[in-house]
Amino acid sequence: MANQNSTIEALLNEHDVARFTGLSVATIRRRRLLRQSPKYLKLGNSVKYKPSDVQAWIDAQPVGGGREVA
Repeated sequence: MANQNSTIEALLNEHDVARFTGLSVATIRRRRLLRQSPKYLKLGNSVKYKPSDVQAWIDAQPVGGGREVA
C-alpha cells in the first residue's frame, strides 16, 4: 500500500505543470482541450498528470535554432 501512496503523491495538477513548464494555467487548459497537452488522468473532477508524461511531452516538443555557424 505504501507504494501506491507514493505514486498518488507524485501526480501533478495543472498548476504544477504550468509552474514546471513556464506556461500559464490557461495555456495548459487550452492545450488540453485542443489535445496538445501531456497525457492526463481524470480523477473525479480533478485533472492529474504523471511527471513522466509531462517530461515526455516536453522532450517531444520541436526544437529550433540548431543551425551551427561556421
